Amino acid sequence: MKPLLSSLAALLLLTTAACGDTASSDDSTLKVGAILSLTGNYAPLGSEDKKAVELAVQQINSAGGLLGRQIELLTRDDKSQPEQSVLSFNELRGSDVVAVIGSPFSNSALATLPQVDRGKIPYVSLTPADEQVNPVHPNVFVVPATSATYADRILQYYQAQGFTKIAVAHDSRSSYANAGTAGMKSKAAQYGVTLVADEEFQTTTTEFSAVLNHVKASGAQALTVWSTGAPAVAFAKQYATAGVGLPLMFTGSQASTLWLKPTGAAAEGVFVASSIAVVGDALPAGPQKSAIEELSKPFTSQYGYPPPQFAADGYTGVKLLAAAVTKANSADPEKIRAAFEGLELVTPNGSYKYTATDHAGLTADHISINVVKGGQFVATDWAKSKLAK
Repeated sequence: MKPLLSSLAALLLLTTAACGDTASSDDSTLKVGAILSLTGNYAPLGSEDKKAVELAVQQINSAGGLLGRQIELLTRDDKSQPEQSVLSFNELRGSDVVAVIGSPFSNSALATLPQVDRGKIPYVSLTPADEQVNPVHPNVFVVPATSATYADRILQYYQAQGFTKIAVAHDSRSSYANAGTAGMKSKAAQYGVTLVADEEFQTTTTEFSAVLNHVKASGAQALTVWSTGAPAVAFAKQYATAGVGLPLMFTGSQASTLWLKPTGAAAEGVFVASSIAVVGDALPAGPQKSAIEELSKPFTSQYGYPPPQFAADGYTGVKLLAAAVTKANSADPEKIRAAFEGLELVTPNGSYKYTATDHAGLTADHISINVVKGGQFVATDWAKSKLAK
């Protein structure tokens, strides 16, 4: 009997040890997924997101992690393709992540929404497409100011300048650009503005002479361009030599050295709307400026340039998720989702306040209107007066 008892005891010991190892592995880290555009057309966005996401995770882990556990970041490349984002989300869902930080590419994020709705995992989106929050998707929480919010801030600026006739040019294949243009159309009248031209182009467009000629003949007093990626560089360069003679405004997608450097001298004098994180130096001392410096100082030290818009989005996304996990005091996705609703947090992008009916959380007050001077983004006097409040 002794050999049999010994065998049973050994088997019981092995089984217990195996169960303990499994539990330890599951509980030792807090898994967070990240779907980023690391290759393809939108790699310039995703690569900056990745740097800042990793920085935020490193800072949190160095401070003890969340719920006493280290964050384990599982990063997937959507290759700037919506279908790949869907596949990545499904893979991450099967890896027991507590939440997913979503793609900066609007089309990818929108393609993934049905899976998010079914998967019931918090999805912290790094793209500003309005369709994610209007109507509200229970598990989707957007980090960048939405396209419509950017449109609102730009129109506020135009009204302050006394502009009443505006032209728009937009990438008709970008959900972000389409939503921004729609936002300007819907809000223009309340600011006493009329859109006298709406010119379309595509993500692959490299020649903009026809667009510029139409704008020039429209009687517009300013032009806003809604675009993401390479077209904005070519547009700015051609605009500089076309003699259009109007103020040119880009949006948050161009609030980066990735647009600034290749555009070169043609960027001088161009207006760019952005997160306040891009012009943190223009803010007075206080919690908001401190939140920006928590990102900007280590990021600039590590990479040799200040964090662009996309980096601010990625960093802020991690901070918001960490605050929701802490508030929930749980790794349960449903409890984290519930914690997001009612969450208030000061971040590099501004002060968020999510509710059950508002999953955007950020108002137009946290967008700055900047102008390029000496190869840098500088807050306009109008923006400085607003940000001082």
